[in-house]
Order: sequence, then structure tokens, then C-alpha cells
Amino acid sequence: MTAAGHVLGVDSGGSGIRVALAPADGTGSPLTWTSPAPAGVDARRLLDLVLPAAGDLLARAGAQRCEAVCVGAAGMAALGAGLRAALPDALREALGVRRLALASDAVTAYAGALGQRPGAVVAAGTGLIALGTDLTPQGGWRRADGWGHLLGDSGSGAWIGRAGLEAALRAHDGRAGGSGALLARATAVFGPAADLPAALYPRPDRPAVLASFAPEVARCAPADPVAARILREAARHIAEAAAAVCPRDRPDSGRMACPPAGTAGPQATDVMYEVALTGGLFRMGDPLLAPLHEELQSQLPHAQLVDAAGTPLDGALRVAGALVTDSLRLPTDPAMLRIIC
Repeated sequence: MTAAGHVLGVDSGGSGIRVALAPADGTGSPLTWTSPAPAGVDARRLLDLVLPAAGDLLARAGAQRCEAVCVGAAGMAALGAGLRAALPDALREALGVRRLALASDAVTAYAGALGQRPGAVVAAGTGLIALGTDLTPQGGWRRADGWGHLLGDSGSGAWIGRAGLEAALRAHDGRAGGSGALLARATAVFGPAADLPAALYPRPDRPAVLASFAPEVARCAPADPVAARILREAARHIAEAAAAVCPRDRPDSGRMACPPAGTAGPQATDVMYEVALTGGLFRMGDPLLAPLHEELQSQLPHAQLVDAAGTPLDGALRVAGALVTDSLRLPTDPAMLRIIC
């Protein structure tokens, strides 16, 4: 099917909202809009931010409507009932949308990183979630973590930041496991250690505030063993999430593609699944990436680590474009990827 018109992609995450409008045929550069204000799973707030931005992008493109929209939102899978109830009618009325995909931001991160190929993706920034698929309806999506900063997101920016601040407070108290270097950085960033609970607990953006300290942990790691240990543990958590979602079987043969650690691996002639890392956390550089590569080699020795081709916003545009051409191969799922005609 020939693609015509324009498609809209929305990436709503813990660090803000990004919107892009692009020709449905994939030609030309997309028009984009960003806001640092997160919407969470508040449908009204998301619409108040996205609809004016989308209208402005359409006007700049000289277009009247969107043929398809994909909204990728953090919390869509577990807490997205309000979004799924409110977005379809609002987007149809405001933008003339014909086809709509409502997706977890992990799905749009996957589509941005690997497109419509089987494999596994770890998306990590403020939070962390891993997603894998063999693209079969039977296999569907394999998900690990993404449970938020209170119950999971192990190895994420919020997790690293919280661990760093805990080590700072241990040093402040004189307890074992403390880090004077992290205490000094925490004091420089947040003020006196005793005031840290009051500065952190009432914040509605607490995960983002915790994650803002993760780069300080990375800066201290080369000279501070406590900070280095935190990043090694984060790397282990990230690799565990990737291993948990790596598709187990080759879709064309049923043979193991990413066997559990310690089991016999596939032969050199077998086709390997790809694993990609995407998200701002991986811009922390060698203090995190060096132990992470070691952990991935240990836990997934037969997977092929590849660079992410694009961002979650790119992934939202890819999904919207595939809706226009009826070429979507990613598994649909009531929580992870719901298509509304």
C-alpha cells in the first residue's frame, strides 16, 4: 500500500514529552516539539500538552490531518486505562486521526532501536524496562522489570541515584558502606545531608530527582570503590533484564537462540537474535558501559549486541507509518500495543 499524508509520533516519558510529525512515506525530516514537563498517565495533562503541539506541527507542514498516530507512554502497560479511555476520541476529534496505536514506551523504544526485527531491547533512563519478541503471535512480548522506582527499575538512573544517595547518608552517619566522595557530591547538589529527606520525599518528580544524581555516581566511580560497586551492580541488573526477555527460540526452527547462562549454546551457523540498549542512561560512558559489556557477555554469550537505530520517538513514527501501510509486524497486546482503527 502506498503511504500518503502525515503520521504523528508521541513519546511520553519520565523526563518529558516529545512529539514528531513526518510524511507517512518516510521521506524528509520530521518536524518535532519537546517539553521537559512529564505527563505520566494523566490523560488530560497529556492531551493539553500534545494537542496544541500537534496542531502547530500540522500547520507548519501545511497539513490538515494525521493519517495515523502512535502514542508511546511510560506507565501505559500497568496504569494506562485512563489513557486508553480518553485518547482515541480526543485525537480523532482534534487531529482527524484514522488509525491509532497506544503503546508502552518500551514498545516504541523497541521499534526505534530494532524496527520490526526479532530481538531484545533494554530501555533505560529514569526507569528501566526490557522487552523482547520473536515476532510470532504465540511468543508475543517478553517483558522484564519496568515496575517503577519503588518496586523495581533495577539498574536504572533512579536506582543508581538512590543507591548513591544511600551511600552518601551512610557516610554522613558513619555507617559501613558509606562514601565520602558521594556525600560531598550530594551536599553540593542537594545541600546538607540532614535536609535531603525534606528535599526529596515531597517531590512529585521523585524518580527524576533520584536519577539526576546518577551522573554524580559515574563521575565518582573511577576513584571511589563504593560508586564503582554501585555501577557494577547496576550492570548486573541490566544484563539480567536483557537475559530474561531474549527470545528463546528461532522463529524458523524452534531451536534455542539465547540460551540461559551455563547451558550449551547454539552453533556458529545459527542466526543470533540482536540485543540493543537505548535511553539516556547509556550516555554515562565507561563507568557503566565497561561492566555492562562484561555482564552481557557473561549472561548472554550468544546474543549480538547492536547499536540502537533510533529513539523511542523514532519508534513511534515507525509504528504510525506501519499502520498506514498495513505493514505492522510487532505483536499486538491489550496492554503493550493496542491498535485502534
